Amino acid sequence: MEQMKELVQSVMESAAEHELWAPHDTLVVAVSGGPDSVALLRILYEISRKWTPLKLVCAHVNHGFREESAGEAEFVRSIAEELGLPFELAEFDIPAMAKDSGLGPEGTAREKRYAFLIETALRYGARAVALAHHADDQAETVLMRLLRGSGSGGLAGMRWKRTEKKVELIRPFLRINKTALTGLCQEQGYNYVLDASNLLTHYTRNAVRLDLLPMLEKYNPRVKQSLLQLSEITGAEDEYMEANALKCFQELVLAEHGKYTLKRASFAALPSALQRRLIKLILNYLSADALSPDFSKIEAVRRGTLQEQPTGWNLDLGGGLICVRQYDTILFSSKPQPRKVSYTYRLSLPYSRLNIEEIGKAMTMTVLERESFALQGEDSGKTSAWFDSDELAMPLTVRSRLPGDTIRVMGLNGSKKVKDIYIDDKIPSSERSVIPLVCDAAGNIVWIPGVRRSMHAAVGRHTASVLLLTLEELEKSEEA
Repeated sequence: MEQMKELVQSVMESAAEHELWAPHDTLVVAVSGGPDSVALLRILYEISRKWTPLKLVCAHVNHGFREESAGEAEFVRSIAEELGLPFELAEFDIPAMAKDSGLGPEGTAREKRYAFLIETALRYGARAVALAHHADDQAETVLMRLLRGSGSGGLAGMRWKRTEKKVELIRPFLRINKTALTGLCQEQGYNYVLDASNLLTHYTRNAVRLDLLPMLEKYNPRVKQSLLQLSEITGAEDEYMEANALKCFQELVLAEHGKYTLKRASFAALPSALQRRLIKLILNYLSADALSPDFSKIEAVRRGTLQEQPTGWNLDLGGGLICVRQYDTILFSSKPQPRKVSYTYRLSLPYSRLNIEEIGKAMTMTVLERESFALQGEDSGKTSAWFDSDELAMPLTVRSRLPGDTIRVMGLNGSKKVKDIYIDDKIPSSERSVIPLVCDAAGNIVWIPGVRRSMHAAVGRHTASVLLLTLEELEKSEEA
């Protein structure tokens, strides 16, 4: 019982320090069935009985990855029944969902899991969802972000709490290591399950845990503790800098009609660290996109603002955002969105050229006999694409993008949403409407110029004739 008392005391101290809950709050506890989440549920139950009155809801997600998943769900249900707690279960076929999500299996599982936990919290009127991430997880997270080149916000690691859709996600275990949690389960006789996929090193986090950290521990046996100290220090300093950046924003930036302006002289007087923070804050306010602007874009704006000459320039920051310098005024705004165009054209022989006036482009179609065709190496759908003419279902259709469009890409098992490909390739939303799609007679998208070519009608050894499609700029005289 001594270990239980120590862990309860540690969790309650962290909860008080970071205001994770208050008496009579409802908490949804995410329980996978592993030792960490079982310990979380047991400790919170102990706290709710003896120290702080809390209403707990046990929630479990069956991702459908493994045969054991159904049994694990029933195991967690049995713990909830033992403790007399409400039990909520979600079941997903993540392997099937991941094919169309564009996020991969891990990303899809995370998205669905958090959506279910937050929805459960909203149904129960819960203040927070409690997650079992612990000190070892935090050390791995900091190291992964360090390798990625993250800034101080990333090196702070996982936060004790953050709000998503009016529900707090809390992590009471961030100062407790996994050994202590597993030891508690063994000491108290709490059963738990083990996920064999945690031993597969093709997952990045597992590789960091099983390969990289043990190697670093040879040079510093306390490397995990060092990473935790880094996250604690960086997190506090990051919060301080964010507060100062907000103060600078309120004092120096004029916001009106969706545009943000500031004066060069007042910006130049700030320390460089605050300059970067201020630019990032403006871009975050301006963009509806949740993606953080990268360092190179922020630095381009900062250096361009500090230089004395030239006094006028225009930077395209991607994501539909621009920064303009007009003498000593710096203006941040969204680019004017192009008029959405909708068009459909048919392309078939003997007609070999199609002018798409809506986007100022022309598409040409040429058929070459194999004997006269020197394979130059397809450029994966950049400006030209080659097809086996006998395998391509004619006539072709050239059209604008429609919601839900998918393409079967070479090397990919199954289809992928065109929207997800644009996101993966970081194609600004302002540019997507002017990219035409080429479809075969069955409606399959066979080519997205400049982006991807499908797996349909690939040129091979047995190809007798090749159909060459090329997209080029429409000449001014032709547009007129």
